[in-house]
Amino acid sequence: MIEIPVINQSEFELPQYKTDLSAGLDLQAVLTEPLILKPLERSLVKTGLLIALPAGYEAQVRPRSGLALKKGLSVLNSPGTIDADYRGEIGVILVNLSNEPAEITPGERIAQLVVARHETVHWLPVEQLDETSRGSGGFGSTGRH
Repeated sequence: MIEIPVINQSEFELPQYKTDLSAGLDLQAVLTEPLILKPLERSLVKTGLLIALPAGYEAQVRPRSGLALKKGLSVLNSPGTIDADYRGEIGVILVNLSNEPAEITPGERIAQLVVARHETVHWLPVEQLDETSRGSGGFGSTGRH
């Protein structure tokens, strides 16, 4: 478990895990009125949350499967990354991938937030890489099954 400092500028409770084994916390839309997204339209939806992640952590903003299935809504830059040095309000770029307008209501759960550790890379320049059975085979090179 990790403690993360948070400022909640919304009228809603802090995000909670819905089950004991959930990986993501649901983020809610902070809106003054319902928002209608036309097909293929996108919008930045604020959450009212500001966080201070410790070094070595990121927060990933991911789509909610129910919202994708029921309304065709997704997070456009999925997963969106919140870096440990960001101190602004968390926003979610929602996109309507359906053929119908989709309504987002104030307080609606619009995305999930997953906090994860990450490594910092230090590049090690070399002349060649070790051999593997896959080699340089790219997209689709491992077969269909």
